[in-house]
Amino acid sequence: MADQTQTETTDERGSRRELIGIVTSDKMQKTVVVTVTRRVKAPKFGKYVTRRVKYKAHSENNEFHVGDTVMIVESRPLSKDKRWRVQKLITAAKVA
Repeated sequence: MADQTQTETTDERGSRRELIGIVTSDKMQKTVVVTVTRRVKAPKFGKYVTRRVKYKAHSENNEFHVGDTVMIVESRPLSKDKRWRVQKLITAAKVA
């Protein structure tokens, strides 16, 4: 019965939002700024418009750098502005 209760509590947490974006700043300690770009249809004219949002995400080992494409996941509040953490690296930045 204890095993069943444990699995129920993990299922109740629900799914956390996952976003894919590009790291635009890595100058802070244990924090990166990730820009998420999406295209939405403008309500008035119906044209597609690019929307960008910047998120501050937690990176424990400072392993992500500018230009990397990463997946970020919602988390508990870690500071005044940080509510996301980097889950994984999708593609590394190309070094010129």
